Amino acid sequence: WLLWSTIGFGLFYAALTYGANYGPSWLVASTFEFTIIAGMFIGPLLETKGQRKSISKASLLFSILIFLGILLMQISEAQSTFLNSMLLGTIPVLIGAIAYPLGNRKMMKISNNRLDAFQRTLGMTLCSMPFWIILSLFGYSDHGLPTDSQLFQTFLVAICSGVIATLLFFSATDFVYHDHKALAAVEATQAMEVIFTLLGEILFLQAALPNVYSCMGIVLVVIGMILHSRTS
Repeated sequence: WLLWSTIGFGLFYAALTYGANYGPSWLVASTFEFTIIAGMFIGPLLETKGQRKSISKASLLFSILIFLGILLMQISEAQSTFLNSMLLGTIPVLIGAIAYPLGNRKMMKISNNRLDAFQRTLGMTLCSMPFWIILSLFGYSDHGLPTDSQLFQTFLVAICSGVIATLLFFSATDFVYHDHKALAAVEATQAMEVIFTLLGEILFLQAALPNVYSCMGIVLVVIGMILHSRTS
């Protein structure tokens, strides 16, 4: 529990937060959609040899479509930023994109449906606390205590993403745990966060509109998600 909770919650959120310092939110959200492909391959790898199911060709094709959309958005960002900044933003997000489905699916196997989404989320949160305490000590040594604004923003993220979104997502994955194709479709719904993030940045943060390559990439990501849902 300690290991996989730390990977699924700790490593995932820490890597995602680090990568968010080096790129716009919509780009971080779109890069994180690599988790759809990662989850598709992680699922069969966690099964024993005799129980391993083959990956659906259609699901793989739709996931590749989503990945091509991510590449298009990365290309557009590469035109306006330095390579090292792009790598510092992209690599941690990709690590988080692998850690999230790995920790989640491993914990589903460990709990074996004995726990519901609320219990599993609480257990993983508690078991990842040592990681967060160590990380907070490093943060305190470098920057001191967080400001009131940082605490409020962290509270909003914790409620919206850490509680509401995680509980809904875990509940959905519990329903289709034994169906890898349907599980891939559930994970593909995360692609919609790209659209919501982009709209949120434009409406509330007055962010600039993405260029034509980024728009094409977003369209590919959404199409891939829709196709995933229709085939499952």
